[in-house]
Amino acid sequence: MREDARSLSATAQAALRRRGVRAVAADQPVAAVAALLGVSRQAVYDWLEARERGGDAALAPRRRGRPKGARLKADQARKVTSLLRDKRPDQLKLPFYLWTREAVVQLLARECGVKVSVWTAGRYLKAWGFTPQKPVRRAYERNPLAVARWLKTEYPKIRARAKREKAEIYWGDEMGLRSDQAAGRSFSPRGETPVIPGTGQRFGCNQISALTNKGKLLFMVFQSGFTARVFREFLTRLERQVRRPVFLIVGGHPVHKARAINAWLARPGCRITLYFLPGYSPELNPDELLNHDVKSHVGRRRPRTRSELLRTVRGHLRRRQRQPHIVRRFFQEVPVRYAAA
Repeated sequence: MREDARSLSATAQAALRRRGVRAVAADQPVAAVAALLGVSRQAVYDWLEARERGGDAALAPRRRGRPKGARLKADQARKVTSLLRDKRPDQLKLPFYLWTREAVVQLLARECGVKVSVWTAGRYLKAWGFTPQKPVRRAYERNPLAVARWLKTEYPKIRARAKREKAEIYWGDEMGLRSDQAAGRSFSPRGETPVIPGTGQRFGCNQISALTNKGKLLFMVFQSGFTARVFREFLTRLERQVRRPVFLIVGGHPVHKARAINAWLARPGCRITLYFLPGYSPELNPDELLNHDVKSHVGRRRPRTRSELLRTVRGHLRRRQRQPHIVRRFFQEVPVRYAAA
């Protein structure tokens, strides 16, 4: 059995290359030379092309193993991982939007002078504890200082006041749902995109909800647009169903700050106080996780009519009302864990 040429020493491989090039130069067929030497015909063609480009030096013994300088030092690894955590590729003027293996290859070359393959970059990322993940979108308008102030100062004050006044803290939000929304994935043979039947009609509805870290959930599903009248109706229901003072934390939607809402809140005996999250920071609101939960459920059901959509949404929200342990679980997600206590 002929020995595999790849297992030969670098010197023996160089001798094999020279022998093959001489044989072809002596008018022997490439196929015959390849069979004689135990290599592929493509290998022989590669030798000939290398000889033509670089002369005899191109057939000389080649250094094997990891290239010199391709191993990162500890301080270089710390620098690179810090950049990967704190910066985006475009902030470092790299031609990438996401941190991919290709982006890491260029980062290593520029910052550390180390040239590696995408596979080596992938091994480094795995060793550093980095995994490929779907990124979360953040608005450019988001103010990190305002977010930090909310987490360190403003929300702790709200929580302390709620404790003094024996008030309940609710987190509120609203969203729209559409009949053509799809959620999740479906198994199918490779290369055959699954086809899901659905109505060609487009219809939708809206929901507004409020929940607490104790697992309480209140909601209202409606078909009209989200207006001050709709929000006032929801606040009225909330005040009627919760006997204690309510601190309701919501986003900065214009309806939340409408003149009619301010007038309703200013009336004597009102037990609801509104607080507003920092702008463009929906990830701080635990009610967003309920929204994702509802959308995921509706997207898998594919309602055929508006009334079916309304029944599906109401049915799912009523089920969640009977499952306070799941509502409490929303508060365990990292971005909203600060609101769990």
